[in-house]
Amino acid sequence: MGAELVEVQSLAIQLKPQQSHPDVQLAYIGRFAPSPTGPLHLGSLLTALASFLHARSRQGKWLLRIDNLDTPRNKEGSITDILNTLDAFGLHWDDSVYYQSQHIENYEGFLYKLEQNQLTYRCNCSRKSLTGMVSDDDHENKHNIYPGICRNKSITPDTPHAIRLKTEPCSLSFHDELQGLISHNLGKQHGDFILKRKDGIIAYQFAVVVDDYLQGVNHVVRGCDLLEETPKQIYLQQKLALPTPAYLHVPVIVDQHGYKLSKQTLATAVDTKSPNKTLFDLLVLLKQNPPDELIGTKVNELLGWAIGNWQPNGLALCRAINL
Repeated sequence: MGAELVEVQSLAIQLKPQQSHPDVQLAYIGRFAPSPTGPLHLGSLLTALASFLHARSRQGKWLLRIDNLDTPRNKEGSITDILNTLDAFGLHWDDSVYYQSQHIENYEGFLYKLEQNQLTYRCNCSRKSLTGMVSDDDHENKHNIYPGICRNKSITPDTPHAIRLKTEPCSLSFHDELQGLISHNLGKQHGDFILKRKDGIIAYQFAVVVDDYLQGVNHVVRGCDLLEETPKQIYLQQKLALPTPAYLHVPVIVDQHGYKLSKQTLATAVDTKSPNKTLFDLLVLLKQNPPDELIGTKVNELLGWAIGNWQPNGLALCRAINL
C-alpha cells in the first residue's frame, strides 16, 4: 500500500490509497459504523453480525467506526453502550476505534479539492423555502430533488450556506453482492446533494466516502436502508479518484407494520443477558440454518460455527425481514 501527501492550503493530509498489482487481491477490510444516537437495537446488531461474519469468513479485518459527526443527535453514554454490547456478543473489532469527530481536517481537505475542481457550490436556501420540494435532512424525503436554485448564484462565504455537489444526468450502475445490479441517474434521481450542512456539519454521504478511504475499507456490508444512497457515494468516489469498495446490502428487520426497526420507531435496546440465544435467533433470521445442538452453546462456539458456515446468498434480492 502506497502513500501520498496531499497539501490543501496550509493543511497536510496523510492519505493511504490502495495500490496493488492487478493480479494481487487485496486483503479484506470491512467495517461497522454505528451512530451514537442511542443503544444498539436488534436491527443494528443483525447488520453488525452480518458484517462481522462476512469479514471473518474471509480472514479479513473488521473495523469499528463511530459516526458521531451529527452532534445534535448524539446521546451521552451511547458510545459506551455500543462498545459494551458488541463485546457482550463476541463481535470484537480490529485496531483502534475510529471516531469521525477526530477527522474534521480530512473532510475539509477533500471538500477543498472538490471546490478547486469547481464541483461544488454554496446554497443558502432555507428549509422553509424548500418545503414541498426537498428536505435538507439526509434521512428524510430521500427522493425529493433539489431544483438547483443556487447553482448559478454568487453567494459570499460570510453568508450562512450549505455546500452542494454538482451532479450530472448520467447513469451510474454497480453490482451489489446480494441485491444485484443497481442503476441510478444521479442528476434526475438525486440532484445536487449536500456535502456540508448550513450548520457546519459534514453530511453523511460525504463523510462515509472519506472514512472508508482513510480506513482502507474495500468491502462494505450494511443494511438495505442505505442501498439507495450508495450511487451518491460511488459518484463522490469517482469525482475524488478514490477506489470503490465492494458492496453487500443485507435486509433490514421490519415490524408487523412494515416499518424498519430504528431509534425513530422506538426500537428497544438489545438485551445482553442472553447473547447466545439472541445470536442464534439472528442467525436464523439471516437464513444460516444453525443446528439445534448449538442452542445454549457459548458465544465463541456459536460464532465459530457461523464464521465457518457463513453463506449470505440465501438473502439474495431480499430487502426486509419480518420479526
